[in-house]
Amino acid sequence: MKATGLKMDIHKEKLRLIEWLAGLNDTAVIKEFIALKESRQMDWWDETDETTRKSIKKGLSELNKNEGISHDQVMQEIRQKYNL
Repeated sequence: MKATGLKMDIHKEKLRLIEWLAGLNDTAVIKEFIALKESRQMDWWDETDETTRKSIKKGLSELNKNEGISHDQVMQEIRQKYNL
């Protein structure tokens, strides 16, 4: 990767990294990549804002009380509404 003022072609750079990684036999470097990947992974729940989390919790609570609408029922209503 060249450090220039030009915008990097991220797709090409990813392909170059994949090619390089595929030929790599150094387990220490591979372990570093695995550690980097794991350190960057976040639970989607932690990345979700509080309003969304409250909505999800409310929906789950309603489903647990059998107050929700099934996926099949929603899909049937959509098919009828849009003539699908």
